[in-house]
Amino acid sequence: MKLSNFFKFREGDDPEAVKPFLDHLEDLRWVIIKMAVALGIAMLLSFGFRIQLAQILQRPLQALDPNVVKTLVAFGVADSMTISLQLAFYTGIVIAFPFLIYFAGTFILPALTPPEKKAMLPAVLVGFGLFLGGVVFCYFFVLPPTLRFFFHDAMAMHWTPTWNVREYFSFVTQCCVGFGIAFELPVVVLVLVRLGLISTQLLRRTRAYALVLIFCAAVFLAPTPDIVSMLVMGTPMYILYEICIVVAGFIEKKRKREEAALATGTPRTD
Repeated sequence: MKLSNFFKFREGDDPEAVKPFLDHLEDLRWVIIKMAVALGIAMLLSFGFRIQLAQILQRPLQALDPNVVKTLVAFGVADSMTISLQLAFYTGIVIAFPFLIYFAGTFILPALTPPEKKAMLPAVLVGFGLFLGGVVFCYFFVLPPTLRFFFHDAMAMHWTPTWNVREYFSFVTQCCVGFGIAFELPVVVLVLVRLGLISTQLLRRTRAYALVLIFCAAVFLAPTPDIVSMLVMGTPMYILYEICIVVAGFIEKKRKREEAALATGTPRTD
Protein backbone atom coordinates (compact mmCIF):
# COMPACT_ATOMS: atom_id res chain seq x y z
CA MET A 1 0.00 0.00 0.00
CA LYS A 2 1.40 3.41 -0.97
CA LEU A 3 1.72 6.06 1.71
CA SER A 4 -0.52 8.41 -0.26
CA ASN A 5 -3.30 5.82 -0.37
CA PHE A 6 -2.90 5.13 3.32
CA PHE A 7 -3.08 8.83 4.14
CA LYS A 8 -6.30 9.11 2.10
CA PHE A 9 -7.72 6.33 4.26
CA ARG A 10 -6.76 8.34 7.37
CA GLU A 11 -8.59 11.41 6.06
CA GLY A 12 -11.83 9.55 5.40
CA ASP A 13 -14.68 11.28 3.56
CA ASP A 14 -14.46 14.57 5.44
CA PRO A 15 -13.03 17.24 3.12
CA GLU A 16 -11.93 19.28 6.13
CA ALA A 17 -9.71 16.39 7.26
CA VAL A 18 -7.53 16.57 4.14
CA LYS A 19 -3.93 17.31 5.06
CA PRO A 20 -0.75 17.93 3.07
CA PHE A 21 1.53 14.92 2.67
CA LEU A 22 4.19 16.38 4.98
CA ASP A 23 1.62 16.90 7.75
CA HIS A 24 0.83 13.19 7.66
CA LEU A 25 4.54 12.41 7.95
CA GLU A 26 4.77 14.82 10.89
CA ASP A 27 1.89 12.99 12.60
CA LEU A 28 3.65 9.69 11.95
CA ARG A 29 6.90 11.05 13.39
CA TRP A 30 5.19 12.11 16.62
CA VAL A 31 3.40 8.77 16.94
CA ILE A 32 6.72 6.92 16.57
CA ILE A 33 8.29 9.22 19.18
CA LYS A 34 5.44 8.60 21.62
CA MET A 35 5.67 4.83 21.11
CA ALA A 36 9.45 4.91 21.55
CA VAL A 37 9.16 6.95 24.76
CA ALA A 38 6.50 4.62 26.18
CA LEU A 39 8.60 1.56 25.33
CA GLY A 40 11.76 3.20 26.70
CA ILE A 41 10.14 4.03 30.04
CA ALA A 42 8.72 0.50 30.31
CA MET A 43 12.16 -0.95 29.53
CA LEU A 44 13.82 1.17 32.23
CA LEU A 45 11.27 0.02 34.79
CA SER A 46 11.70 -3.60 33.70
CA PHE A 47 15.50 -3.41 33.81
CA GLY A 48 15.33 -2.51 37.50
CA PHE A 49 13.73 -5.93 38.14
CA ARG A 50 15.98 -7.97 35.82
CA ILE A 51 17.00 -10.44 38.54
CA GLN A 52 13.38 -11.10 39.50
CA LEU A 53 12.41 -11.44 35.82
CA ALA A 54 15.17 -13.97 35.24
CA GLN A 55 14.01 -15.98 38.25
CA ILE A 56 10.39 -15.93 37.04
CA LEU A 57 11.37 -17.18 33.58
CA GLN A 58 13.51 -19.93 35.10
CA ARG A 59 10.63 -21.35 37.15
CA PRO A 60 9.25 -23.63 34.37
CA LEU A 61 12.73 -25.11 34.05
CA GLN A 62 13.10 -25.38 37.82
CA ALA A 63 9.76 -27.18 38.05
CA LEU A 64 11.09 -29.70 35.53
CA ASP A 65 14.26 -30.36 37.51
CA PRO A 66 15.70 -28.02 40.16
CA ASN A 67 19.22 -29.10 39.26
CA VAL A 68 18.84 -28.10 35.61
CA VAL A 69 18.78 -24.38 36.44
CA LYS A 70 22.25 -24.71 37.95
CA THR A 71 23.53 -26.17 34.69
CA LEU A 72 22.60 -23.09 32.62
CA VAL A 73 25.86 -21.88 31.11
CA ALA A 74 26.87 -18.33 30.19
CA PHE A 75 29.41 -18.48 27.36
CA GLY A 76 29.70 -14.74 26.75
CA VAL A 77 31.48 -12.30 29.04
CA ALA A 78 28.61 -9.78 28.81
CA ASP A 79 25.77 -12.34 28.74
CA SER A 80 24.34 -11.08 32.02
CA MET A 81 23.92 -7.58 30.62
CA THR A 82 22.84 -8.69 27.12
CA ILE A 83 20.15 -11.00 28.48
CA SER A 84 19.02 -8.35 30.99
CA LEU A 85 18.48 -5.90 28.12
CA GLN A 86 16.62 -8.59 26.18
CA LEU A 87 14.36 -9.33 29.15
CA ALA A 88 13.78 -5.60 29.67
CA PHE A 89 12.86 -5.18 25.99
CA TYR A 90 10.30 -7.98 25.90
CA THR A 91 8.86 -7.10 29.30
CA GLY A 92 8.71 -3.48 28.18
CA ILE A 93 6.61 -4.53 25.19
CA VAL A 94 4.17 -6.27 27.53
CA ILE A 95 3.92 -3.29 29.90
CA ALA A 96 3.73 -0.63 27.17
CA PHE A 97 1.44 -2.66 24.89
CA PRO A 98 -1.81 -0.75 25.66
CA PHE A 99 -0.05 2.56 24.99
CA LEU A 100 1.43 1.23 21.74
CA ILE A 101 -2.03 0.13 20.57
CA TYR A 102 -3.58 3.44 21.56
CA PHE A 103 -0.96 5.58 19.80
CA ALA A 104 -1.16 3.42 16.67
CA GLY A 105 -4.95 3.63 16.72
CA THR A 106 -5.01 7.40 17.03
CA PHE A 107 -2.78 7.64 13.97
CA ILE A 108 -4.51 5.07 11.78
CA LEU A 109 -8.06 6.11 12.71
CA PRO A 110 -8.00 9.83 13.50
CA ALA A 111 -11.42 10.59 12.00
CA LEU A 112 -13.41 8.67 14.60
CA THR A 113 -16.82 9.82 15.75
CA PRO A 114 -17.19 10.74 19.47
CA PRO A 115 -18.91 7.42 20.32
CA GLU A 116 -16.15 5.53 18.51
CA LYS A 117 -13.49 7.46 20.42
CA LYS A 118 -15.21 6.49 23.68
CA ALA A 119 -15.19 2.86 22.55
CA MET A 120 -11.48 3.02 21.74
CA LEU A 121 -10.33 2.78 25.37
CA PRO A 122 -12.31 -0.45 26.04
CA ALA A 123 -10.98 -1.82 22.74
CA VAL A 124 -7.42 -1.05 23.83
CA LEU A 125 -8.03 -2.75 27.18
CA VAL A 126 -9.49 -5.80 25.43
CA GLY A 127 -6.47 -5.94 23.13
CA PHE A 128 -4.11 -5.70 26.09
CA GLY A 129 -6.09 -8.35 27.97
CA LEU A 130 -5.82 -10.73 25.02
CA PHE A 131 -2.10 -10.05 24.64
CA LEU A 132 -1.50 -10.59 28.36
CA GLY A 133 -3.72 -13.68 28.23
CA GLY A 134 -1.55 -15.12 25.46
CA VAL A 135 1.61 -14.49 27.48
CA VAL A 136 0.13 -16.08 30.62
CA PHE A 137 -1.26 -19.04 28.63
CA CYS A 138 2.18 -19.69 27.17
CA TYR A 139 3.97 -19.38 30.50
CA PHE A 140 1.72 -21.79 32.40
CA PHE A 141 0.46 -24.21 29.73
CA VAL A 142 2.95 -24.20 26.84
CA LEU A 143 6.43 -23.72 28.26
CA PRO A 144 6.35 -26.54 30.87
CA PRO A 145 5.35 -29.36 28.45
CA THR A 146 7.56 -27.98 25.68
CA LEU A 147 10.63 -27.82 27.91
CA ARG A 148 9.80 -31.26 29.29
CA PHE A 149 9.53 -32.66 25.76
CA PHE A 150 12.92 -31.33 24.64
CA PHE A 151 14.57 -32.28 27.93
CA HIS A 152 13.45 -35.89 27.80
CA ASP A 153 14.04 -36.08 24.06
CA ALA A 154 17.69 -35.10 24.62
CA MET A 155 17.92 -37.71 27.38
CA ALA A 156 16.48 -40.32 25.02
CA MET A 157 19.31 -39.50 22.61
CA HIS A 158 21.74 -40.21 25.48
CA TRP A 159 22.77 -36.55 25.65
CA THR A 160 23.09 -34.35 28.69
CA PRO A 161 20.69 -31.38 28.23
CA THR A 162 23.01 -28.52 29.12
CA TRP A 163 21.48 -25.30 27.80
CA ASN A 164 23.14 -21.91 27.67
CA VAL A 165 21.41 -18.89 29.13
CA ARG A 166 21.29 -16.92 25.87
CA GLU A 167 19.36 -19.62 23.98
CA TYR A 168 17.10 -20.46 26.91
CA PHE A 169 15.92 -16.91 27.60
CA SER A 170 15.61 -16.21 23.88
CA PHE A 171 13.37 -19.27 23.53
CA VAL A 172 11.22 -18.39 26.55
CA THR A 173 10.73 -14.70 25.74
CA GLN A 174 10.03 -15.26 22.03
CA CYS A 175 7.54 -17.99 22.88
CA CYS A 176 5.62 -15.82 25.37
CA VAL A 177 5.54 -12.73 23.16
CA GLY A 178 4.67 -14.88 20.13
CA PHE A 179 1.59 -16.21 21.93
CA GLY A 180 0.67 -12.68 23.00
CA ILE A 181 0.76 -11.51 19.38
CA ALA A 182 -1.16 -14.59 18.24
CA PHE A 183 -3.95 -13.82 20.70
CA GLU A 184 -4.42 -10.40 19.04
CA LEU A 185 -6.21 -12.11 16.14
CA PRO A 186 -9.71 -11.20 17.44
CA VAL A 187 -8.79 -7.51 17.68
CA VAL A 188 -7.54 -7.42 14.09
CA VAL A 189 -10.56 -9.29 12.73
CA LEU A 190 -13.14 -7.26 14.67
CA VAL A 191 -11.56 -3.94 13.67
CA LEU A 192 -11.69 -4.98 10.01
CA VAL A 193 -15.35 -5.96 10.42
CA ARG A 194 -16.16 -2.68 12.22
CA LEU A 195 -14.59 -0.75 9.34
CA GLY A 196 -16.58 -2.75 6.83
CA LEU A 197 -13.46 -4.14 5.12
CA ILE A 198 -14.53 -7.75 5.71
CA SER A 199 -17.90 -9.33 6.50
CA THR A 200 -19.16 -12.16 8.68
CA GLN A 201 -20.15 -14.10 5.56
CA LEU A 202 -16.57 -13.84 4.30
CA LEU A 203 -15.25 -15.13 7.63
CA ARG A 204 -17.59 -18.12 7.48
CA ARG A 205 -16.87 -18.82 3.83
CA THR A 206 -13.10 -18.77 4.29
CA ARG A 207 -12.92 -21.00 7.38
CA ALA A 208 -10.82 -23.64 5.61
CA TYR A 209 -8.36 -21.06 4.29
CA ALA A 210 -8.21 -19.37 7.69
CA LEU A 211 -7.37 -22.70 9.33
CA VAL A 212 -4.41 -23.21 6.99
CA LEU A 213 -3.19 -19.62 7.40
CA ILE A 214 -3.50 -19.78 11.19
CA PHE A 215 -1.35 -22.89 11.46
CA CYS A 216 1.13 -21.46 8.96
CA ALA A 217 1.36 -18.35 11.14
CA ALA A 218 1.78 -20.60 14.18
CA VAL A 219 4.88 -22.11 12.57
CA PHE A 220 6.51 -18.67 12.33
CA LEU A 221 5.32 -17.40 15.73
CA ALA A 222 6.38 -20.51 17.62
CA PRO A 223 10.01 -20.42 18.79
CA THR A 224 10.55 -23.94 17.47
CA PRO A 225 9.10 -25.54 14.31
CA ASP A 226 7.98 -28.74 16.03
CA ILE A 227 4.44 -30.06 15.60
CA VAL A 228 3.66 -29.78 19.33
CA SER A 229 4.34 -26.03 19.48
CA MET A 230 2.44 -25.48 16.25
CA LEU A 231 -0.66 -27.30 17.51
CA VAL A 232 -0.56 -25.67 20.94
CA MET A 233 -0.32 -22.20 19.37
CA GLY A 234 -2.61 -22.78 16.38
CA THR A 235 -5.51 -24.40 18.23
CA PRO A 236 -6.30 -21.43 20.53
CA MET A 237 -5.94 -19.08 17.54
CA TYR A 238 -8.54 -21.03 15.58
CA ILE A 239 -10.90 -21.11 18.58
CA LEU A 240 -10.51 -17.34 18.82
CA TYR A 241 -11.29 -17.10 15.10
CA GLU A 242 -14.59 -18.93 15.63
CA ILE A 243 -15.43 -16.61 18.53
CA CYS A 244 -14.63 -13.68 16.22
CA ILE A 245 -17.29 -14.86 13.77
CA VAL A 246 -19.96 -14.79 16.48
CA VAL A 247 -18.92 -11.38 17.84
CA ALA A 248 -18.47 -9.98 14.33
CA GLY A 249 -22.10 -10.86 13.58
CA PHE A 250 -23.27 -8.54 16.37
CA ILE A 251 -20.88 -5.77 15.30
CA GLU A 252 -22.01 -6.03 11.69
CA LYS A 253 -25.69 -5.80 12.67
CA LYS A 254 -25.00 -2.75 14.81
CA ARG A 255 -23.08 -1.05 11.99
CA LYS A 256 -25.91 -1.72 9.53
CA ARG A 257 -28.44 -0.24 11.98
CA GLU A 258 -26.28 2.86 12.32
CA GLU A 259 -25.97 3.23 8.54
CA ALA A 260 -29.74 2.79 8.13
CA ALA A 261 -30.39 5.39 10.83
CA LEU A 262 -28.10 7.88 9.10
CA ALA A 263 -29.78 7.22 5.74
CA THR A 264 -33.28 7.83 7.13
CA GLY A 265 -32.26 10.65 9.43
CA THR A 266 -33.35 8.74 12.52
CA PRO A 267 -31.40 9.82 15.62
CA ARG A 268 -29.21 7.17 17.23
CA THR A 269 -30.34 5.80 20.57
CA ASP A 270 -26.94 4.48 21.72
